[in-house]
Amino acid sequence: MTHLVACDMAGTTIDEHGDVYRALAQSVEEAGVSTTEADVQAWMGADKVEAITALLKLGGHDADPVTVEHSFARFREILAALYAENPPTALPGVEEALSGLRARGVKVALTTGFSADVAHPLLHALNWTTADAPDAGQAALVLDAVVTSDEVSAGRPAPFMIHRAMERTGVLDVRDVLAVGDTVNDLQAAEHAGVRGIGVLTGKLGREDLAAHPHEAILESVADLPALV
Repeated sequence: MTHLVACDMAGTTIDEHGDVYRALAQSVEEAGVSTTEADVQAWMGADKVEAITALLKLGGHDADPVTVEHSFARFREILAALYAENPPTALPGVEEALSGLRARGVKVALTTGFSADVAHPLLHALNWTTADAPDAGQAALVLDAVVTSDEVSAGRPAPFMIHRAMERTGVLDVRDVLAVGDTVNDLQAAEHAGVRGIGVLTGKLGREDLAAHPHEAILESVADLPALV
């Protein structure tokens, strides 16, 4: 039985037009290193400080703390500018699917490789909020929990954000949890957490890319979740 669905944000529930990918690559390249599409994709879904550190090292940089901090600040600035130019939107059917699951008694959480200062303004712009918020009655989507990467000791592929979502929603058994995402890191985090991993094809990866990793199902989108649950 499913008591909790924990979904990634960008590329899984939110269409942000690939801007996270572009901002991550540009923030690292501004430090004087080159990136490849494969390397950037490999770190999608992960904590962005960890991703920047890894990409700097892959480019031959020693990734000293000052450079990492500056690159992360640039990542946030670049992403904010891209979002202002082309605001993110909910992926088709996501709000209806997740609201429908909550109506059936399933808890719904979001987990993200964004830090809180990036994630929460994005959610506010979409009019998504948590059930304990004063304006929950007017929200386009009400969530039971939101967990950002800076709230745990390590982001994906570590299991900690999924377990934190379980803690916040009072779900005790990992067998009762689905973790949904569009990247390899999402599926690896699900495996490490001991929960059922669901891949969705709304990101940059295709079915074969995701199916090469442990999973329970590969869906076209989060809109298909209610039928699976």
